[in-house]
Amino acid sequence: MPSCSSVFWTVVLPLGLWATGAWANDDFQHHGYEEMVRALFSVQSQCPYITRIYSIGRSVEARHLYVLEFSDNPGIHEALEPEFKYVGNMHGNEVLGRELLIYLCKFLCEEYRAGNERITSLIHNTRIHILPSMNPDGYEVAARQGPEFNGYLVGRGNSRDIDLNRNFPDLNGLMYYYEKNNGKNHHLPLPDKWEVQVEPETLAVIKWMQNYNFVLSANLHGGAVVANYPFDKSREARIRGKPTYSATPDDKIFKKIAKAYSYAHSWMHKGWNCGDYFEEGVTNGANWYSLSRGMQDFNYLYTNCFEITLELSCDKFPPASALAREWLANREALVSYMEQVHHGIKGMVNDQNNNPISNAEIAVAGINHDITTGADGDYFRLLLPGTYTVTASAPGYQASSSTVTVGPAEATQLHFYLKPAPKVANLNVKGQQGKKSLSLAKVPPANLGPR
Repeated sequence: MPSCSSVFWTVVLPLGLWATGAWANDDFQHHGYEEMVRALFSVQSQCPYITRIYSIGRSVEARHLYVLEFSDNPGIHEALEPEFKYVGNMHGNEVLGRELLIYLCKFLCEEYRAGNERITSLIHNTRIHILPSMNPDGYEVAARQGPEFNGYLVGRGNSRDIDLNRNFPDLNGLMYYYEKNNGKNHHLPLPDKWEVQVEPETLAVIKWMQNYNFVLSANLHGGAVVANYPFDKSREARIRGKPTYSATPDDKIFKKIAKAYSYAHSWMHKGWNCGDYFEEGVTNGANWYSLSRGMQDFNYLYTNCFEITLELSCDKFPPASALAREWLANREALVSYMEQVHHGIKGMVNDQNNNPISNAEIAVAGINHDITTGADGDYFRLLLPGTYTVTASAPGYQASSSTVTVGPAEATQLHFYLKPAPKVANLNVKGQQGKKSLSLAKVPPANLGPR
């Protein structure tokens, strides 16, 4: 087992040097919907210049799905500043993530106001989006039973009893088909009429993904203690009853960011939790058990976002008396994981007149998963330290390649300036029988656009 220092990319300060907020035990209580909303708006009122609250939609029972954003310019995407998100309480009865994200919002505000350099730098250089509860309806069902009597499934689904983590369009099957047939390796198309096939909460989150160019994400669950990374769905059936590892093309980077959380957590990295053992506190989802139509696989296959699933507690609905201990166990990990968004490469893709090119494809040799530029022409590609050949391409432009070396610190900037592709020449040949059009294609196949 490697030491903690081998899995971190950033220098982590001891908690006592930067955690200035002294919270009383009565600060650690469960938040029903109304209490949660008041807590979010309270944070926004205390830190109005670095926060914004917005709703991405409503639940089946018309509860708002509120997001609290942290940024030095709330509501604005700044070029070369990555977008990050946390999603909690996807399963209504798995409540620790919801509480941790509420505490995280309060913590970020307080530490920023106290002048904490680490938190200030994080907020100034990252646009952070926090959705404490994706399933507020399910939470209310679970909360009515309370921590002492909550069952394993009561309140797990939304108010229609639909499991939201089995409700996203299934793109895995299409991806696995494309892998065998040299097809598209990113931003897979959604099925026809997908909007009517998903729940309102799922629809709201997908629209959210479409509106923001997220780079890194985590969704918070309960029932185990492990950092789970894609793919969740197996490529093939179990072998002799055993699950099979289903690696993404970015398997190494997913392991790295999962370990960044597990080693910053007080005990996740030790492996033995809740009667299970996960080496270094991480697992490939399919190697644990295969899951179809899950959110983390959907993020990777439909957007530029890399997402993992954090299982944070053996008890899905822990008592209020356990919340302070859980917060202290996860506080450093929550911050450290956000900092992982600042590794790899990032840059702009412009034309010769310095105009940004959106939806340009960024391909890394040896990794069969491309990403695309955002509306402002900027891109963010998570990578491990090493040397890579990177190619930018867009329809109507000649592709451009560069070699870049990535270090262990902040992201290396690599910009591209694409030249227009040579136009196809058309010659009108006048013959004795009339006019004939002859098209001469003089452009090499590599310059005809993206794959």
